[in-house]
Amino acid sequence: MSKMSTDQPGRIILNGATMGTRWSAAFYATQVDQQRLAAELQHAVDAVDNAMSTWKPQSALMQFNRAGLGEWVTMPAALCAVIALGLQIGAASKGAFDIGVGAAVEAWGFGATSPTPDPNAIAQLSAMSAAGAIDVDLDNARLRRNGPVQLDLSGIAKGFGVDQLAEVLKANGIVDFVVSIDGEMAMSGAKPDGTGWVIGLERPDRERRALARTIEVSDLAMATSGDYRHWHDNAGTIVSHTMDPRTGQPLQSDLCAVTVTAEHCAVADAWATALMVLGQQDGLAMAQKLGLDALFTIRRNGAFEETGVGAFAPASLMQ
Repeated sequence: MSKMSTDQPGRIILNGATMGTRWSAAFYATQVDQQRLAAELQHAVDAVDNAMSTWKPQSALMQFNRAGLGEWVTMPAALCAVIALGLQIGAASKGAFDIGVGAAVEAWGFGATSPTPDPNAIAQLSAMSAAGAIDVDLDNARLRRNGPVQLDLSGIAKGFGVDQLAEVLKANGIVDFVVSIDGEMAMSGAKPDGTGWVIGLERPDRERRALARTIEVSDLAMATSGDYRHWHDNAGTIVSHTMDPRTGQPLQSDLCAVTVTAEHCAVADAWATALMVLGQQDGLAMAQKLGLDALFTIRRNGAFEETGVGAFAPASLMQ
């Protein structure tokens, strides 16, 4: 069925493949050409993937990673904007979020070139940062590398992709929707009965998928960073895909997941990663200082404990 027209808004779900996972859009509308809209949504996420993937050698990001030092390179405007945002959040987080972790991601076996850690590459790792190593010229959509940093946008690109999905729906006059890529999502408007969207938060369990809780939300974006989906058993030690840019090493702490809400999903995505890197104590302090809504889940003695700030303060959580 390509078109739907009724007196009452009907629920429509569209989805497709992107970034090694799937995107989804659920919304209410009285009339829509589903085939055309699905194509527009797919085109939007494909554009993000083609610009920002580290798994596609010819993506714009990977071409820039191979560019000569000191050379201005014309790049897609969206890529320039995301890199600028990443640098901004990197500075605000005091380096806890950093898009310059590409070498560490590859060395620890979470990149495209090797599925397992590379001891020789790991031995050469140290603190790494894109701060000061990248110039962004937004007016002319161009970038310049001033140092041999390798950029990785895994901590922000999916969130930006969600924002692009939302923009497509809004451009088509659809204001009541949920869009998502993996665990990153954005919600707008409400259901026909006026209630908000009920969103499930996953239990950060490495062994099985289970629901931890639900919350009712509207008109915001949400992202989660955690250590429970992408990890390696490295000689008996569990190593997560999230790198600490201050050391070049995978995170090792009791903090296993951080969920953040924000106006834009790219922002929520990056801050979820930053707070995860900072850890429970420093992450909570940073979230409180900046007025972020954040939920922290700690794995301790085989059980999970939660704490949060803002909308995720313990008294505000809906069981």
